[in-house]
Amino acid sequence: MKALYKKRPFASIAAVGYTIHLKYVCVSFLTMGEKVPVYDNHIHMSPSGRNVDALREYQAAGGTGLTLVTLPYKEVRIAEGKDFARSYGITYSLAEKAREATDLEINIAVGPYPVLMLSLAERYGLEKAEEIMSKGMEDAGKDVAEGKAVAIGEIGRPHFPVPAEIREASDRVLLLGMEIAKENRCPVIIHCESDGDTDRSLAEFADKAGLDRGMVVKHSSPPWVTDAETHGVMPSIPASKSNVREAIAKGTDRFMIETDYIDDPEKPGAIMSVNTVPKKVSAWLANGQVSAESIHRICGDIPDSLYKRRGGIRCHTR
Repeated sequence: MKALYKKRPFASIAAVGYTIHLKYVCVSFLTMGEKVPVYDNHIHMSPSGRNVDALREYQAAGGTGLTLVTLPYKEVRIAEGKDFARSYGITYSLAEKAREATDLEINIAVGPYPVLMLSLAERYGLEKAEEIMSKGMEDAGKDVAEGKAVAIGEIGRPHFPVPAEIREASDRVLLLGMEIAKENRCPVIIHCESDGDTDRSLAEFADKAGLDRGMVVKHSSPPWVTDAETHGVMPSIPASKSNVREAIAKGTDRFMIETDYIDDPEKPGAIMSVNTVPKKVSAWLANGQVSAESIHRICGDIPDSLYKRRGGIRCHTR
């Protein structure tokens, strides 16, 4: 099939239009006169972390947008389903502060973090734990319906081996989340294992829920990007040079990139540093590893189609 884009010989990237923003210098990446979107699909903020300062750094490095994903905050102990609403409230508050301090596009995802099923089951029993998690899922759906969030996540199941009954309960809550997402025409961001059959499993759950497979975003995905690998699920891959090289080499740019920055003052830079995506995008464009057309798709068209509900996405194939 004829290529729908071609690589351009980017020898360098022009950083123009400097704007002083507090103590940071904000840099916009432009190629051939056109601003390139720089989007990190998985960032966390913590009340006890750098939060707004981290996002100022991200914007200064060239970032233009991100998906802000809620976390289990130490400030909120989840003992009842209604406690999730307090946790989501922290995410909204942090997002509002970041919007006031930056020009970033911030798309919010909220949902019950799947690993909580284990500790809740230990404290209250599995039946009660599932009830609590389900309430958190329902409240996430209500917030999407009210426009507070644009996605449900990160939800799913523990990413490590667990007893069968925990896995089954987690899958029931996951299916509920997908059903709620279908009602709200919004994506789900999935936290789970990354085994060879994972994307097929997620696709089957989406089918049961009536949710478009392309609205299922696999967080921390390996560079599985072909139709045969994803089964229609949308991969969001860690923004490393090797991951993106492998993905692009498969002839498609149907994926997003992320850092999973966790904003933990005790683990600065974990999982990746907050400015990783802008730095990587700049380098990829400069050395020609990824074309400007593909960056527009990875960091622009795909996030827009998911979080702005613009419909499905077609694959660019070489």
